[in-house]
Order: sequence, then structure tokens, then C-alpha cells
Amino acid sequence: MRGRIPDSFIDELLARVDIVDVIERRVPLKKAGREWTACCPFHNERSPSFYVSPAKQFFHCFGCGAHGSALKFLMDYERLEFPDAVEELAQSVGLTVPREGGDDRAPREDKTDLYALLDGAARWYQNELPKSAEAQAYCKKRGLDAATIERFRIGWAPAGFDGVIKALGGSDKRMHLLNEAGMVASNERGHRYDRFRERLMFPILDRRGRVIAFGGRVLQSDQGPKYLNSPETPLFHKGRELFALWQVKQANSSLQRIVVVEGYMDVIAMHQAGLPIAVATLGTATTPEHTEVLFRAAPDVVFCFDGDRAGRAAAWKALEAALPRLRDGRQAYFLFLPDGEDPDTLIRKEGKDGFEKRLKAATPLSEYFFGELSHEVDTSSLDGRARLAERARPLIARLPDGAFRDLMAQELEKRTGARAVLEADPSARRPVQRPTVVQRSLVRSAIALLLAQPGVADQVERPYGFLRLDKPGVELLAELIDLARSRPGINPAMLVEHFADRPEYPALQKLMAAMVVGEPELQREEFLDALKRMEQQAIIQRRDWLTAKSREAGLDNAEKAELRELLAARVSPPASAG
Repeated sequence: MRGRIPDSFIDELLARVDIVDVIERRVPLKKAGREWTACCPFHNERSPSFYVSPAKQFFHCFGCGAHGSALKFLMDYERLEFPDAVEELAQSVGLTVPREGGDDRAPREDKTDLYALLDGAARWYQNELPKSAEAQAYCKKRGLDAATIERFRIGWAPAGFDGVIKALGGSDKRMHLLNEAGMVASNERGHRYDRFRERLMFPILDRRGRVIAFGGRVLQSDQGPKYLNSPETPLFHKGRELFALWQVKQANSSLQRIVVVEGYMDVIAMHQAGLPIAVATLGTATTPEHTEVLFRAAPDVVFCFDGDRAGRAAAWKALEAALPRLRDGRQAYFLFLPDGEDPDTLIRKEGKDGFEKRLKAATPLSEYFFGELSHEVDTSSLDGRARLAERARPLIARLPDGAFRDLMAQELEKRTGARAVLEADPSARRPVQRPTVVQRSLVRSAIALLLAQPGVADQVERPYGFLRLDKPGVELLAELIDLARSRPGINPAMLVEHFADRPEYPALQKLMAAMVVGEPELQREEFLDALKRMEQQAIIQRRDWLTAKSREAGLDNAEKAELRELLAARVSPPASAG
């Protein structure tokens, strides 16, 4: 157990998550046979040498040697401590991390107080809304009904510099929490004041419905920046979060389509009109993390932007972020609105049905892709077609292997006459693995085979005859077999993570990364054969020791009888014993 997190919970967590999903949210992966591959995120390289094994639930880079489970990847990629990586993974699958005593090390920093403070801030803003005639008039003008205001927990930050400070401060600890949560700011003299003032407040919720930040909107355009969001905090990373995703998931048990719009009020207008499928990014361009979250929520994503230059620039950034995520079955569309219109105003004019018609007529990504790249390009000329091909090739190469990638390449060839020479299949460039210690050591071979297929431990009964063998790793092998037998269904990554605090952990990770070829049944036979050969080695080892002792110091009666039995057995040394 590490950081007071029970081992049984780590088992459950690693059984729930899929390492391919965990890594693909952060690194675009491509299918390569039974595995997935990418350029390694931990060192610079041009050819992919980073492989992810769904069977082992393990990653390994043949270039720099990085390897491990989903937890290890998060720790290395996000620079998280072990408990924080556990918390991150647990949140992604809706689990709550339990805690146990019995460990003297400090547990993960508890953010319960920070969540509670932000929830208290949201309640305070909600209570302030009815007190402001101006804010009430604005909500009425925008057509917000009471149910919508309640569903989105909309509130009001009144004028003044210390409303939140007075309501939620009161001690040094509380002031520290307010600062950590991004609720207060400081001037040049170090005086603290409320970050949000005279703004309609929109709580931003995480995937578990907890308040993690706020967005504030002014009522008049001349009052300052139209929107002000919380800064980056330990709980809030704007490049990962989406406004109203929690509400969307609460309203849709089976979501087929999700729409990305630009403003909080656009989101709310769509929800109130009976289209609870809208979310918004939080004052930033669409990121690859956003697109992965979106496609995990729904197979179809519609990006809805203004038709002006800024809107089209934002749409192109969204397209670039989406390309590596467009596995077969996922589709992206682009909807550009008329000048001066936004989803809020259009829904008021055209109603739900009218806006739905616009959504259904949205431009598919493929059409938008070639349309944008063809701007200011004369495709009737050879030079123009060459320019289009050069623009499109590197972008199409970013698509995951599959039917859509093939069809995009075919469309490019149709439009330009130039073949879309894309990056070769990474599996064809897989590094040739050199023989490793696994192939030279019988004990390590057995451990590697067990790590490749933990279920083979069920075929081994106690007492383990190989335990009499005096060689490094024998006791570790026995411990691994015991652990695998006690936890039916355990996967390789889960098995290795049980040794995370032990000196054997790095060696086990290297053995996990070693290639163990063969079908499962052949692996099982090879594993059992390795154990038999180890038992034979143990017998030979004991026989040779007794023989040597009989020449030097003599044997007692029991030892003489044992030696006679061993000599009668006539066990020959295994051909490839190591």
C-alpha cells in the first residue's frame, strides 16, 4: 500500500481503466497489430518506438526505455505523485479513493476543504442574485427561467472588493484557501480583493459535479472584459475542462451528439430550449484534451462558431485538435452562424426546430477540411494542385489508421492527382529486439511468462518444488504466483504494481516490457516446463552439494539416504539451464 491507499483499490482501479484510453487522451496512438504505437512523449524521436499493449495493460518505449502501467504513465507524463495519479485515474472512472491507516508516510494532500470552499462560494453567489435588481432584470431579458438558473447554479458577484472575503474568509487558513481557489487577487501593495465583482456567475463543474472554478459575465459591454474565468488552480485546468459537460451527461443517458459553442449564455440557451447537448470551452481554443473528452462523451461532435474571421480561425484550431482523435466511428462537423448571430439569438428567432435543422446541415469535417485548404488555391493549375497536396498531406497523416484516413487520402488524390504518400505503418518499423536476460535465465523466463499471462498461476499447486533451487529470483517467482492465484483475473500491470514500493519493481517492469512471443496456450506450456526444469535444477543442485560434502566432511544417515534417492533418480541437467 502507498500513501494509505489500499492495494485492493489499486487492483480495482487498474481493472477498470484501459491504458489505451488513458494514454490516447494525451498522446495520439495508432493501431499496430495487437498493440498501439506513437512517437514517445518522453524523448524526441521521428519514428514511433513507443508501444502500448492492451493485453498487458502496459506501455514501453524501445527508444528511451520508459515503461509501466497506466498509473506510471500518469506519474511520468503529468508529473504527478503516486496518490495524485491514483486520484486522477479514479476520477476518470467515477471511483472515490479510500484511505487506510497503518502507513507512517504522509497521505496525499486532501482537497476536501478546497472543494467545500468553492461550493460555499457558489451558494453565496446564488444567494446574492435575488438581491440585485440589475442582475434579475438581465436574467429576465435573456429569458432565463427559474429552473435553468437553479440547474446551472447561476449567481451574482456584487460590487465591492471584499464580499467573498467577508463571507468565506475569517482566518488565515480560509484566506489561504480563497487564494488557492483563485477567488481573490492581490494588488501591487499586496492587498487582497475579490477577483469577481459585478458579474453574473457561472460555476464550472468537474466530471463528478463538484465546483472547481467560475466564469463571470459583465452585464454591460463597457464594464470590462466580457468574460472573466478563474485562473489555473490545483483543481482547475482550463485546457481540460468544458462548461456544462456535467449538465449534459445528467440530461442524456445515451448521448449521440454534442455541440461546442463559444459562450456560457449560448450553452444555457440551448439547454433551456430543449437541446441539452451544448458545452463550451473556457476562454481558450479547443485543445486535444478537449476533443478527447468530447468524443468520449459522444461519437458526433459539432463545432459551432461565428462565421467571421475569428470564428473560422477557432474552427480550424478545433479541426487540428480533432484530427488525431478521429478513430473510425467518430465524426466531426462544423456549423458557422450568420453574421451578428449566436446560438442564443438564433434559438429565440427560429426556436428549437430551426436550430436543429442548422445542426443537421452542419458541414462534415472532410468537406470543411478541403474547402479551407483550397482557399486562394487555383486547383485548375498544376502548381495549385501541388500546393493543396503539400498542405493536406501532413494533416491527413495525423489521422488514426482506418477507413476515414484512407478515404481522406483517396479524396486528396482525386482533387490533386497526387498520391497521398503518408507515414508508413509503424508496425513495419518496429525496433528489432535484441536477446535479453529473459532468454538466458530460466527463473527470469518464468517470471516474464507469468507477467505476460498471470492466469497460468492457477496451474501451479503448493508446495512449489522449484523453491529448493538456490538462485536469485526464485522467492520472487513464488510470491508472484501466490499473488496471481489469490487474485483471479489480475492483469499484468496490476500484478507488477503490487511491488511498486519494493526494490524488485524496476526489474519487474523491465521483464514486463520484454517481448514474450507465442500463443497463450504455448506460453502456458512454456511456463510450466520452466518450473519443471527449475525443479530438476534444484534436485541436481542438492545432489551435487551432498556429493561434495560426502567427500569433504561426510554425511549423516539422513543425508546418505537422501543422496542415494537422488542418485537413483538419475536426473540429467536441462539442456538450456541457466
